[in-house]
Amino acid sequence: MNQIQPRPKRRLFGTDGIRGRANTAPMTAEIALRLGQAAGLRFTRGDHRHRVIIGKDTRLSGYMLEPALTAGFIGAGMDVTLAGPLPTPAIAMLTRSLRADLGVVISASHNPFEDNGIKLFGPDGAKLSDEVEAEIEALMEQDLAGRLAAPSALGRATRLVDAAGRYVESAKSSLPRGLRLDGLRVVLDCANGAAYKVAPAALWELGAEVIPLGVSPDGFNINHECGSTVPSALSAAVVRHRADIGVALDGDADRVILADERGRIIDGDQVLALIARAFQADGRLSGGGIVATVMSNLGLERYLGGLGLALHRTPVGDRYVAETMRAQGLNLGGEQSGHVILADFATTGDGLIAALQVLAVLVREGRPASEVCRLFAPLPQLLRNVRYSGASPLLSPVVAAAAAAAEARLAGGGRLLLRASGTEPLIRVMAEGEDETLVAAVVDELCAVIEAESAR
Repeated sequence: MNQIQPRPKRRLFGTDGIRGRANTAPMTAEIALRLGQAAGLRFTRGDHRHRVIIGKDTRLSGYMLEPALTAGFIGAGMDVTLAGPLPTPAIAMLTRSLRADLGVVISASHNPFEDNGIKLFGPDGAKLSDEVEAEIEALMEQDLAGRLAAPSALGRATRLVDAAGRYVESAKSSLPRGLRLDGLRVVLDCANGAAYKVAPAALWELGAEVIPLGVSPDGFNINHECGSTVPSALSAAVVRHRADIGVALDGDADRVILADERGRIIDGDQVLALIARAFQADGRLSGGGIVATVMSNLGLERYLGGLGLALHRTPVGDRYVAETMRAQGLNLGGEQSGHVILADFATTGDGLIAALQVLAVLVREGRPASEVCRLFAPLPQLLRNVRYSGASPLLSPVVAAAAAAAEARLAGGGRLLLRASGTEPLIRVMAEGEDETLVAAVVDELCAVIEAESAR
């Protein structure tokens, strides 16, 4: 059985930056100002002019958080470059390209517009480690008055007018020179989010016929009945327009879900399998394997094994996937939810670049997406959440005994996973195996034990 132990606790930062309901702690202008001051001080090193680049998605609350963060960084003596609405991976790329000291994305990813979040990237374009986030939190709790910049050393704010074009060119360069998408009809759902301009532009410039969805953001409709978390609109549009494939991004475009020409959904596990096979065939896959999280289907692991490739598993979160990729020298990793990291082109999940790799295979093979993109049959998998109060039920000997019994029932033909949510008082119970009825029974019984222990 896999039981994921919690990472070191931080008060503000979760598994993907700081996140919460807009205009309510921790997503207030006051906390954003304080974060800008603390992060600015933490990343000020040497005598050069320090720079931070800030991007955002299309949420209304971005107009509140962006100026607050800007003021904090300027007060810490950092110059601020504003990129406007751009995907999270675009800001990671620009942080490196501009030789910035820090990158910031204001986004709650796939969450509804009422929420927002703040993600930080280091000079290398990678998300900050737990340890650095803890240092920033500690600074936020200190009196910083004597450490902020003198009036003559305050930073300045400027806008990067060609930010979108730079990212489009970067994404297009992930395809081999000369490869075009002419003749490919693509439904593209941008979730009314950060990629609403750049993703259609990139596909159109590569020659695809683009049928756009979710490209009219109004501050409120991000991820609303569209995007990768609600792919039903994508599936229907693919069938209606007789498209070759559908591509759905989320609000900050760091994840992607696909639909084949029949409208059937293709998740991140299938995308990882396809890119791994293609890269292996081209001699471009590094390290003899890929990285995925504990949530990825056992079918993916077995498929990769048949190719002679290893699957390295991590806790949930694309940051942990990226860390393991760097440690193991691998250039492909991701999550079932659609985060796909291609280290040759990006430092974090990039939905557009991942989609382009799939479209390139479609063009080269000239076969339907239903054949190209379905490389393995996933094992039945069931995930349920159990809310609790008080101490974590994972500490209970009763729960441990029940989990051991459940694993024995799967008899080596499946997998059992228990983990605590990083943001809510929830225990996530996941099982998978070849017998769907048994999987459901195992999850039901284990959830009942956890609920009973929580009620004691």
